[in-house]
Amino acid sequence: MALAFDEYGRPFIILREQEQKTRLRGLDAQKANISAGKAVARILRTSLGPKGMDKMLQSPDGEVTVTNDGATILEQMDVDNQIAKLMVELSQSQDYEIGDGTTGVVVLAGSLLEHAERLLERGIHPIRVAEGYEMASRIAFDHLQHISQKFEFGLDNIEPLVRTCMTTLSSKIVNRCKRDLAEIAVKAVLAVADLERKDVNLDLIKVEGKVGGKLEDTELVYVEKFQTLRLQEQKYFDDMVQQCKDVGATLVICQWGFDDEANHLLMHRNLPAVRWVGGVELELIAIATGGRIVPRFQELTPDKLGKAGIVREKSFGTTKDRMLYIEHCANSRAVTIFIRGGNKMMIEETKRSIHDALCVARNLIRNNSIVYGGGSAEISCSVAVEAAADKYPGVEQYAIRAFADALDSVPMALAENSGLQPIETLSAVKSQQIKENNPHCGIDCNDVGTNDMREQNVFETLIGKQQQLLLATQVVKMILKIDDVISPSDF
Repeated sequence: MALAFDEYGRPFIILREQEQKTRLRGLDAQKANISAGKAVARILRTSLGPKGMDKMLQSPDGEVTVTNDGATILEQMDVDNQIAKLMVELSQSQDYEIGDGTTGVVVLAGSLLEHAERLLERGIHPIRVAEGYEMASRIAFDHLQHISQKFEFGLDNIEPLVRTCMTTLSSKIVNRCKRDLAEIAVKAVLAVADLERKDVNLDLIKVEGKVGGKLEDTELVYVEKFQTLRLQEQKYFDDMVQQCKDVGATLVICQWGFDDEANHLLMHRNLPAVRWVGGVELELIAIATGGRIVPRFQELTPDKLGKAGIVREKSFGTTKDRMLYIEHCANSRAVTIFIRGGNKMMIEETKRSIHDALCVARNLIRNNSIVYGGGSAEISCSVAVEAAADKYPGVEQYAIRAFADALDSVPMALAENSGLQPIETLSAVKSQQIKENNPHCGIDCNDVGTNDMREQNVFETLIGKQQQLLLATQVVKMILKIDDVISPSDF
């Protein structure tokens, strides 16, 4: 406890119970923060790329998740350290904004922290390091724009979109079906996309899964599906049923339940009904059929009815699970991707993979610029940043060179995870890029026989790659500017 005295000699407390807290200052605080950030990045480093490893995570209630999606891994980890939580939020920010590249952004941030630590040990002030990183990120951001290419596509030419989604899916556990799943994702996005406004509402795409069958049975259906649950609830009255008949309704869908007596009455009047439909599903059905959700029977009019061609029920295997298919709707922009798989873990991981592919397709519709993958964009940016460092006379040029070296961590991790010699492979590819003036040379992870990512059709969205650079730099700058850490004592 720290005491001070006022002008009358009366004591007052400045910091209470300070002895019960631990405190790190200056370089010690920065090194501790950097160490925490590097530890998180090391966890995800082995999951990067098409040959990346999966992580198995067990929740407190015993549920097991197997994934190599960076955002999912960090979200399910029990992280206490505040700096490690910043890295988790970094991955989540990339997921919210772009939907893909969640592992790469954390690996890049970890590498930036690692190179910053060396500069701090050499006596360079953290503010100068942060400013140098900011300069370097602007150079890399502009260079990505320079090496990007426009990808033309349309409703009759979806191949460019499919190839980009295949790049995303190639690093997932579902990569053996990446072509089929990529086509499903692209068709789903185009079904709900407004190409004139370059806008995609992913809420109109519902992803459902059922255990059973195989991954190849996954399908896209331009219908709305939902489970029908057989539970007893309050009944409808005879006049309510008659009201539905009078306006011309041939099927009633209700969010809440009604009892068997009411169900019998409905069937007797040749008016089939479905009960216990979720609110989200009800909204999607309304969008698809062009109908209106009516809260009271008194408001029911013929113009509020939706239209659909076929309504059918489908059972699955020997289980009692059933789904209702509503097909040939008036407005089929609401679509469903129906996933099949051997177990729950497989279905959940496929859902995450499909989500990434949907986001990539959406991003390309918003901005159809692409850069080539396999670490080629990072290597090209590294060369450009290194070349630009000499133009800055101050201490910042050390930080700019460190940024260039940190960019090499992504292709190096790709090579390492693919069983290649990382330093030797990176040196060869970088040399090839400079010699041929070809920014599309990357790491041949799949051992195809060529380093040219154009020939391998490995693409990534420009906005996704630029977002990675900006987010990683922002978080690293924030961590470097912390020089005092006060935390509760362990005892």
